[in-house]
Amino acid sequence: MNDVVESLSKVFDFDTMIDLLGYPFVQQALLAAAALGLVSGCLAPLVVARKMSFAVHGTAELAFTGAAAALLVGASVGVGALAGAVVAALLLGLLGQKHSERDSVIGAILSFGLGVGVFLLWLNPERAANKFSLLVGQIVGVDSSDVLLLSGSAIVVLLVLAFVYRPLLFASVDPDVATARGVPTRVLTPLFAVLVGVATALGVYTVGALLVLALMVTPGAAAARVTASPVRATVLAVVFAEVAVLGGILLSLAPGAPVSAFVTIISFVIYLVCRAIGTRRLARASRAPAPA
Repeated sequence: MNDVVESLSKVFDFDTMIDLLGYPFVQQALLAAAALGLVSGCLAPLVVARKMSFAVHGTAELAFTGAAAALLVGASVGVGALAGAVVAALLLGLLGQKHSERDSVIGAILSFGLGVGVFLLWLNPERAANKFSLLVGQIVGVDSSDVLLLSGSAIVVLLVLAFVYRPLLFASVDPDVATARGVPTRVLTPLFAVLVGVATALGVYTVGALLVLALMVTPGAAAARVTASPVRATVLAVVFAEVAVLGGILLSLAPGAPVSAFVTIISFVIYLVCRAIGTRRLARASRAPAPA
């Protein structure tokens, strides 16, 4: 019991936290996390609107597979994760065009990616710490080249998203009407899946493949509880994602715990608060007298 209390007390060891902030690898991890928070926050409301939470999980598994393959051959883990996520996104976008088939396609891809990833890790008996970090994230391995890769990928995702945002939002809110109005939904679906795939791959660095949903889904779900405006939801989702990922890194520094543990806790607390606010607003609206 004393060991548990001592471990928990390290979480709020602010002196150690401040000392560690002076190390370059921590500063680089914070920059990478800020880029991830921005991208995931911008995409999260659309992921929620398009009901793609399960797809994000499936994409994360193939990002994990790509990262495991890169680790095995000694290549860049970031490049491997990006390659795996893009392949997953293309498969999901092309094979899951029909809504009735989407869940089964995602399940097949998810199980395939996780199985192959585990096999690749088994083939690589060394670097146990690196193998664990692919699943739950870590910040020690983030260097300047990783920051450049993450920042460049984030910029590309945001530029493409800005270009297709209006038709993508239309297709997300009412796909049938959007198709009838000539919106190229068959192109937008795999394109958005690729954007989600790239963002999911970026999350492997910090949150890990297993818990990337905390940034790709939870901020969007929380924002949807307090506003119906797409613009406000996007702004709130970015703020929530940044607070979760940056706060998670800061809290993980002193105890040396996995970043994903704190990121997921912060994300879930934000979601619960937003859910309570949304429920209270609905209760007030229902009690308000109808206009004469």
